[in-house]
Amino acid sequence: MRAFRVETAGHPASLTNTPRPEPQKGEVRVKIMACGLNFADLLMIKGKYQERPALPFTLGMELAGVVEALGSGVDHPAIGTRVAVYAGMGGLAEWGCFDAKACTPIPDAMPFTDAAAFQIAYGTSHLALDHRARLQPGETLLVMGATGGVGLTALEIGKRMGARVITTARGPEKLAIARDAGADHVIDSEAPDLREALLALGGVDVVFDAVGGPAFTQAMRATKPEGRLIPIGFAGGEVPQIPANHLLVKNLTVIGLYWGGYAKFAPQTLSRSMATLFEWYEAGGLRPHISHCLPLDQTQTGLDLLRDRKSTGKVVITPHGA
Repeated sequence: MRAFRVETAGHPASLTNTPRPEPQKGEVRVKIMACGLNFADLLMIKGKYQERPALPFTLGMELAGVVEALGSGVDHPAIGTRVAVYAGMGGLAEWGCFDAKACTPIPDAMPFTDAAAFQIAYGTSHLALDHRARLQPGETLLVMGATGGVGLTALEIGKRMGARVITTARGPEKLAIARDAGADHVIDSEAPDLREALLALGGVDVVFDAVGGPAFTQAMRATKPEGRLIPIGFAGGEVPQIPANHLLVKNLTVIGLYWGGYAKFAPQTLSRSMATLFEWYEAGGLRPHISHCLPLDQTQTGLDLLRDRKSTGKVVITPHGA
């Protein structure tokens, strides 16, 4: 089978041929129909992600497909079940073997591409805003980098939770996407004074920042007393440095979140969150935005789109074609 793998540290990932795997005890083999790309894939290639798999390994953190074979000790999900899997790696291949407990059956009406674009982006935003920041109806949420894979879901979920949502994005095309997704106010990230623009709108209660860099500091200075700040990612390449004395003046809270970590220390929290999100999806309340859907042999093109911030929403790879 074909798989997009990192073979040697410090070298680019590439499409290679490798034996089709057989499920071991507690595992199922999945025919992979779609795999969502994430910024973390780029970090894993460079060996800079918080989790560093042993070489060689297949990239692809989240996937969707059909259960095709069961390992010993497994009786569900049954063969033929459509599932989404958060595996951390292994999704950018035609087949993969995964822990049966990591497989979540997906609604019949949910396309594989939606399921592959769903777990990390929506899961991260929901856990951040609901479980960690305790976003309340009527509060003002600022989403920075609002047209990225996680940013658009934070916008959607913030509106679903009853917040007024302000977004930042670069350029008129991305601002239009944020506006169409329900943003109450949009601000170009190239604007000269983000702080003043936010204060003119009354300030913010919660900052959800997927970009990092100097704009984080400007947003912090426009945050109301007892505001909460969530530095969710650093797509802009610069990790913000937070002066602790500024936090004291307005009683601010900075919240860390590593979504994948909950799978190890509080899996029930992830399960509850994902159940809520699937309910919202089935009710028609959530619709993943996928800007590019590419075949497996164009995975590098998809990663380049992420790296250069030329995609909106998610980029999804389809190992067996559309």
